[in-house]
Amino acid sequence: MSQQQISLPAKLINGGIAGIVGVTCVFPIDLAKTRLQNQRRGQQVYKSMMDCLVKTVRSEGYFGMYRGAAVNLTLVTPEKAIKLAANDFFRHHLAKDGKGLTVFKEMLAGCGAGMCQVIVTTPMEMLKIQLQDAGRLAVQQQKPVMMTPTKLVATNAVLSRSYNSGMVISAPRAVSATQIAKELLQTQGIQGLYKGLGATLMRDVPFSIVYFPLFANLNRLGKPSPEASSPFYWAFLSGCAAGSTAAVAVNPCDVVKTRLQSLNKGASEETYSGVVDCVSKIMQKEGPSAFLKGASCRALVIAPLFGIVQVMYFVGVGEYILDNSPLRLLGP
Repeated sequence: MSQQQISLPAKLINGGIAGIVGVTCVFPIDLAKTRLQNQRRGQQVYKSMMDCLVKTVRSEGYFGMYRGAAVNLTLVTPEKAIKLAANDFFRHHLAKDGKGLTVFKEMLAGCGAGMCQVIVTTPMEMLKIQLQDAGRLAVQQQKPVMMTPTKLVATNAVLSRSYNSGMVISAPRAVSATQIAKELLQTQGIQGLYKGLGATLMRDVPFSIVYFPLFANLNRLGKPSPEASSPFYWAFLSGCAAGSTAAVAVNPCDVVKTRLQSLNKGASEETYSGVVDCVSKIMQKEGPSAFLKGASCRALVIAPLFGIVQVMYFVGVGEYILDNSPLRLLGP
């Protein structure tokens, strides 16, 4: 990739389309991952990914599995586009005289890509997590043994929370991502949307450091010759393998990020003041195994997502669109 001339608009289109297709396919598993990661010991609502999905459909309907999908679909285009284009950019400038990159330089390019993407990833994850976890909190708060009388709600009630005070109040209708964003901006300013930025960097930078070099080397194995491109199915499998490996490797950071960004807390669920406090409390109260919560779900989400991303990327859908539309004027 470092030897190819970079067409930024084409890479943005590839990343955007791939992100939308991938998220649409795997979002229910991502929802299960968020809910499993937020469960505390002794307060489990769901036993496994399948149990979570079945209970979600029963209590919230089929579209309940897509709570938070709108904000993800809206922001995944710039997020994936920035990630892929940034990696290409850094690889291009780190390459010398057309020679291949060393593993260290590939990791350095991935690090740069991960640092760039958090500009979009952090607020996207912040809003998505609130919507994804609402169903778990509603189920938990329907259990009289878990709640005080003032917190009991009807089966179909939707809860909202004042993000400043942390008090739970009942609301007649569901809270949207737009409402959450407005309230955070009004009460906490722009930093409210970037809560958990440090934890997001801790997750996304190592992920990119692992993913991009691993994918590049796996994909290279499928090339019939050094100058030729690998088949699309090999790009897909390489993306799946590299994505799932990187996802599991950074899952502890993802658990910490999810806990920090969850503004709504269930009964007896502790709050965290920062990354160190979160890691310490999880270790003390739930043990090391808590850091692997949702790891299988995350691997199942990331594997096809990045497989689809790489197929779209290497097939060159963006280049085709630019070459066959008035947008070709944006090309190099």
